[in-house]
Amino acid sequence: MTRKQNSGQKLSRRQFLTGSAAMVGGALIAPGLVFASTPKKPKEIIVRAWGGAWGEALKAGVADGFTAATGIKVRLDFTEDNEIKPKIWAAVDQGRVPPIHVNWDTTTNATISALRGVTVDLSDLSNLKGLLPLAKPIGLKGYPLVNTYAYVYVCAYRPEAFPDGPPKSWNVLIDPKFKGRIALYDDGIGFTPVAVLVGGGTRKDIPNNMEPAWQFYRKLKKNKPLLGEDADFTNWFQNGEIDVACTISVNARAAKQKGIKVSWTVPKEGCKVDTDGLWVPKGLPPNEEYWAKQFVNHALTKEAQQKWCSMLGLPPVYPGIKPPPDLVGDVAYPTRPEDFKNLLRIPSKVLVENQPKWFAKFNEIFQG
Repeated sequence: MTRKQNSGQKLSRRQFLTGSAAMVGGALIAPGLVFASTPKKPKEIIVRAWGGAWGEALKAGVADGFTAATGIKVRLDFTEDNEIKPKIWAAVDQGRVPPIHVNWDTTTNATISALRGVTVDLSDLSNLKGLLPLAKPIGLKGYPLVNTYAYVYVCAYRPEAFPDGPPKSWNVLIDPKFKGRIALYDDGIGFTPVAVLVGGGTRKDIPNNMEPAWQFYRKLKKNKPLLGEDADFTNWFQNGEIDVACTISVNARAAKQKGIKVSWTVPKEGCKVDTDGLWVPKGLPPNEEYWAKQFVNHALTKEAQQKWCSMLGLPPVYPGIKPPPDLVGDVAYPTRPEDFKNLLRIPSKVLVENQPKWFAKFNEIFQG
């Protein structure tokens, strides 16, 4: 899951937010700064995104508002994040223009690209000021990416399949009763660290002793799980093809909003919590880089954060935004320190160094 300004007269945040956007000589004024001149606008910018409910939320919450304010069309590119990454890297390495302007990416993937040196520094974006600490990438200099919200990989389930209440343990995934009716991401993302705990290990085993996870996966393979991406989970629940899954709460909530009976919980072993972010690749023409950065800046406004994150059902990095009514106090919407007690947060550096190996092992077990 991604994707310069000149100094001048200051505008209050209230002035900008009330007016949505101001135009001087046809140029967008970012909150806090007025530009004497701005680079030429491209006809469109391309933003890599996830499909399904994710893409719909980005369009309605961020892209439409950006287009209304600037006149620049936003084209969403639904190429998977792990597929677009080598294409961006190759373009930067070869001095070519990258295939997208903004990457909406998982923080882990974005960190890998940042460490490779292919991301533009976003430290001069005016809307970074006042965001929650969650927005700042840990262990990286400046802002080679900006985290935009948090999310939890919950245990989603059909209540009809669990008449005695929600699953209490992730061991439900190896219950023969649910053979062929369980689902995971096709690379194990969001679950592998938790699988260590389910397999009998401890948090201290991560990442140096992952064998408990592999043992659990070997048992799980016998239960023939469906393996897919974000959009698949909503469809599977909607079509009644699965009873329980490890997926981001957004997908289960999207199904529920369509009238499908789906709930979610955090089993006793816990759930993984993570963040996504936005970044801009190096190598864009200067004017396109400028407007790509303005797209990111717009995504950090209160209005964009409120609409985008509310549609996704995820806690934003803009402070003080109330959760949607259906998510007040929800385990999948952590906002307080105590909300993270049973959530597993793996440092980005650990994920960068180990996640490719975890993906490979997952594929070896399930595809072998």
